[in-house]
Amino acid sequence: PAALAAVVAGVNTLHNFLKKPMIRVGPRVPVTIKPGSPPQVTFPAQNGFPTLHALGPQDYAVIYNINPAYQAGIDGSGTTIAVVGRSNINVQDVTDFRNAFGLSFNPPQVIIDGPDPGDLGGGEEFEAVLDNTWSGALAPNSNVKFVVSAITNTTDGVDLSEVYIVDNNLADIMTESFGSCEAAHTSAEISAAGALAEQAAAQGITYTVSSGDTGAEGCDNLSEIVATGAVSVNFLASTPFNVAVGGTIFNEGTQSGKYWSSSLPLAETALSYIPENVWNESCTVSQCGSQNANIAAGGGGASSFFSKPSWQSGVSGIPTDGKRDMPDVSLTAALHDPYLVCFEFSCEQNFIYLVGGTSASSPSFAGIMALVDQKMGSRQGQANYVLYRLAAAETLSQCNASNTTTLPAASCVFNDVTKGNNVVPGEIGTQYQSGVGYDLASGLGSVNVSNLVNNWNTVIFRPTSTTLNLSPTTNISHGQSVTVTASVTPNSGTGTPTGDVSLTAQTGSSSSGQTLVDSFSLTSGSINLPTHLLPGGTNYTVTAHYAGDATFGGSDSGPVTVTVLPESSTTTTSVLAFDLGGNSLPLSNVPYGNFVYLRADVAGSSGQGFPSGSVNFNDSAGSVPGNPFVLNSEGNTATPNFVLTLPAGQNSISASYGGDASFKPSSSTAVSVTIAKGSTATVLTSSSSSVGQGSSVTLTTTVNTNSLGDAPGGTVTFFSGTTQLGSAPAFGGFNSRTGIVNATASLTTSQLPNGQDSITAQYGGDQNYSVSTSAAITVTVQPDFAFSGSAPSISTSPGGSGTLTLTITGQTGYNSTISFTSASCAGLPRESKCGFNPPSVAGSGTTTLTVTTTAPTAAALNGSGWWATGAGFTVAAVFLCGIPRKRRWSAVASFIVTAFLMTGVGCGGGGGGGGGGGDPGTPRGSYTVVVTATGGALSHTVNFTLNVQ
Repeated sequence: PAALAAVVAGVNTLHNFLKKPMIRVGPRVPVTIKPGSPPQVTFPAQNGFPTLHALGPQDYAVIYNINPAYQAGIDGSGTTIAVVGRSNINVQDVTDFRNAFGLSFNPPQVIIDGPDPGDLGGGEEFEAVLDNTWSGALAPNSNVKFVVSAITNTTDGVDLSEVYIVDNNLADIMTESFGSCEAAHTSAEISAAGALAEQAAAQGITYTVSSGDTGAEGCDNLSEIVATGAVSVNFLASTPFNVAVGGTIFNEGTQSGKYWSSSLPLAETALSYIPENVWNESCTVSQCGSQNANIAAGGGGASSFFSKPSWQSGVSGIPTDGKRDMPDVSLTAALHDPYLVCFEFSCEQNFIYLVGGTSASSPSFAGIMALVDQKMGSRQGQANYVLYRLAAAETLSQCNASNTTTLPAASCVFNDVTKGNNVVPGEIGTQYQSGVGYDLASGLGSVNVSNLVNNWNTVIFRPTSTTLNLSPTTNISHGQSVTVTASVTPNSGTGTPTGDVSLTAQTGSSSSGQTLVDSFSLTSGSINLPTHLLPGGTNYTVTAHYAGDATFGGSDSGPVTVTVLPESSTTTTSVLAFDLGGNSLPLSNVPYGNFVYLRADVAGSSGQGFPSGSVNFNDSAGSVPGNPFVLNSEGNTATPNFVLTLPAGQNSISASYGGDASFKPSSSTAVSVTIAKGSTATVLTSSSSSVGQGSSVTLTTTVNTNSLGDAPGGTVTFFSGTTQLGSAPAFGGFNSRTGIVNATASLTTSQLPNGQDSITAQYGGDQNYSVSTSAAITVTVQPDFAFSGSAPSISTSPGGSGTLTLTITGQTGYNSTISFTSASCAGLPRESKCGFNPPSVAGSGTTTLTVTTTAPTAAALNGSGWWATGAGFTVAAVFLCGIPRKRRWSAVASFIVTAFLMTGVGCGGGGGGGGGGGDPGTPRGSYTVVVTATGGALSHTVNFTLNVQ
């Protein structure tokens, strides 16, 4: 609207393009962690890789000279660091790290702004754990508050967390490790980031931001191996109101033993400060292969949007480009000597993660600023006012951090990095090179922390006084215009303070007990402007804070007491539906089990400020799980993405806002949503495709869906043709890989009719799911038969036989052929057998079973082995030859008899070798014989007794 043109700077975001974490995650490595003993943080050379020196807090304290500050009691006590995040974490990881390195128990406090996004895992979670770990590691007694905001369909969660921290005046220092390049954003978005950073500085908050991890090529991602984007800086770090933190890399050269101890275990293995170059671990495919090629280097360069601030001057090397240059300072960021992090309970399993990137250097510098705040006894706001003046006073020739022969002098506040660049593969040009003093690759360099803390107060600002008047102070409704009159004057001498003044209300209703009201820029040292943003409340106080400038120090006004009544509010409900592929669905026909996304926006009638508190979503068809939903920093809330499903039927959705001190309760009009029953597909299987009559078969159905809602319930009915066999309840389940729900039901029956049965299963549906019938399956039921014998026994003697009539009586429809063989009999004595006549019966009929036994044979005479048939005839031939002619024929008859007798004896004894006895035949006795008749899947038996007498 034209009426708003004068007060609208531009549209910030109507998209959810997300800022990227500035983190470089290394591998998980084994480590020995024992209570009371320092962990091993140096990993010996192995597999062709050199010795790795990883950084614990104690190493940091040695390298950057923090120990003298610790020994003086400067440990962050009384200060607060706020960490910007959009993924929740497991706080135990931070606690495990502190336990491993002997730090005091002081876990971060997690603050959820609006709906909880949960633990997003991966790089999101890793970023959050790193920031919370290392911001508190260097200031071990500082209070770390981790603010988590969920991503909405128009706003990045990190933006909402920034707003929450500033609006609630939550902390003395705010650190952020996300970013995106200026070239990828509109001027409105960059202006909004600058305005928020300015507001933070006006409140005295020191705001540290990672400069980036892809060198001058800030638009490229760390996963790339060749940069293709524009040379551009991180727009969150390039504002004039934050401290941009870049990266360095330690350069031990061949003198590792000079800087690192080989004696283990020690809490620290670093022996002294280590020379530093600009962080640049990038390499091309030809240099290190496709697996290791990367564009990792510290971010830096000149802003294309923000002009050079007044404080960025006085130091050799600062470009005369009229632009806000970055980074401001740098700390180690390389995987060459990685930071250590416990992640996903790794330290409890004796593993620890290695990590680098300016995501590590930014929270580390936030911890250093907490030490400064404690030393100074107050917030320091935009720290660059002091940092650049301290750097301007350095003797740079004595502070060369890249000299591997002579370390920086003990008096240096900054370690001036003079070697290296942040040029990466694919970059056109050679931006940017390091040099003496300030440069666009490392800024002012790294810091000697104790010198920084102790010299901070050597930068003198002229003291000021601030006054505040508000009119009116009573009978005010929220959103009503109140005139702010404030002035800032030097306590002595002349001059006019410049910069910003912020108003803060001491309402006690926020996490910090303070609420940002508004901020203004001084004109000729004073303000006479309206504000519409005084929060609701009774008899609370408002103070004005002047943040200071390059000449004048900050100051606070006396309190002004006001009472502000709540204004009316309106609540609007929005409903969106998505299928499993993320495609939107019309609200008039949403199949059950697809996602529904509910959002409520609450606004005051004046349009000023954002409501706080929570809303409840109401559904005419039932309750909405998760109520109440907390409003975020923009006055809206929503159900989590890909979680909520509504019951089938007509749903009327509305939202009720409970109100707060500034806004009265309100309810939205209802939004109608029709949820259609979810489709199902029933699949039927059988435990067997063929069974005998009267045998059991188990029928099992699976009711499949495309739903992520509740699992199907109700019953499944089973049919043989049109005859109902029975029903069974459906039991819900789900696919563990996809989360899609299903149900199963089973019926065991022995009542299937004979023949081929066509079996189907019908799922009867329930409140949320439709009816479905399975495809038919065939189960063949074979008709049974009876098997009987004509007598219970057969009696015979050895050598004899006996018979039994066996009868097959098939039931209706039975037509199988049963075949009998000798193997059909079991239990016969030895030297007996059974036979069947006929050998098979088709359908019904009889067969005669005959059991034949064996008679014993007579025992033979004993004799030697040569009494064989051949021997007998040989002897006979000899005798014949020896008989005289005239007597020969009269003796023939008697000799033949003798020969045959001798031959018989030889046959009986032959083969026995002097044994004896004949075949005893079938043993006498009674035997139980089992005859089995098998037809298809069916079999029956007949038992009888065989008596051998």
